[in-house]
Amino acid sequence: MTDTHIVTIDRHIIDEERKHADASGAFSNVLTDIALAAKVISRQVNMAGLVDILGRVGHRNVQGEPVQKLDVFAQDVIYRAMDHTGHLCCMVSEEVEDIIPIPEKFPAGDYVLLFDPLDGSSNIDVNVSIGTIFSLQRKVSAAERGSLEDCLQPGARQLAAGYVVYGSSTMLVYTTGQGVHGFTLDPSIGEFILSHENIRIPEASTRYYSVNEAYYSRWEPGMQRFLDELKVGDETRGSMSSRYIGSLVADFHRTLLRGGIFMYPGDEATPDGKLRLLYESSPLAFIAEQAGGAATDGRRRILDIEPDGLHQRTPLFIGSSDLVARAQHHHEVLEETGS
Repeated sequence: MTDTHIVTIDRHIIDEERKHADASGAFSNVLTDIALAAKVISRQVNMAGLVDILGRVGHRNVQGEPVQKLDVFAQDVIYRAMDHTGHLCCMVSEEVEDIIPIPEKFPAGDYVLLFDPLDGSSNIDVNVSIGTIFSLQRKVSAAERGSLEDCLQPGARQLAAGYVVYGSSTMLVYTTGQGVHGFTLDPSIGEFILSHENIRIPEASTRYYSVNEAYYSRWEPGMQRFLDELKVGDETRGSMSSRYIGSLVADFHRTLLRGGIFMYPGDEATPDGKLRLLYESSPLAFIAEQAGGAATDGRRRILDIEPDGLHQRTPLFIGSSDLVARAQHHHEVLEETGS
């Protein structure tokens, strides 16, 4: 007899909540609201070639990057889905310079949402996978509507983190510290269905690395040697192959499912790296560790970094734990020897 048992994301979130002694219905509702926003964004992304939503809006965001129409749309969808629920005290977004307050006309809650509304949106007009990244933290200050203290917490304090990849199918992946689970959107019923339960990053059998090699000449010698070693390989792994899309969510999603390592090191032009700590690197690091992998900036565990700014940047090495450890070893040797 065919097994027709299906698990929706709403049901899974409720089941996960029961595993947390201090969890509340508000916590589950936040995740459910994020899933709803992802459905709306997914619909618009899939219509991008048919409606007037491609291209730039004519100004740059706080990162100095050109703002795409889809960035504005995704930002607005997430904000409107979360601002009135009474579950959040404030929000932080890649697209906004300061803390995003909850309007006074709505009640404030006990959680902080940090998010990148649409990672890789400049690739939408060439049909490359893009995504949304999010992180949820508990309010720790006495401020009713949140403060910097609430937002600038190390990644180890995250309650939940996840991402949505809008590709050949739309998939939402999240963790609440009880493993990593993936849900694929079934457009025929408008529901995210559990499709990848308890995801684990493959280790020794993986043969892929992901990095923009165009910046090789700018890297520190340790990073250059590490990449050269990956190409040559060793007795256990053999030579590795390059897989680089240029969309963080898409590259990480492949790394999560297939194993290997994704790297965005610092270089001469950007010694602190390019990726944002709070709403890109930390959420993905939480997911990677929950899937048996690791994440470092080359010197420190990503989840241990104490943030000092909302848009702080960091180098990132993330993926299979043995490869991440090797990357960090090369940085440590460089610092010890100076070469």
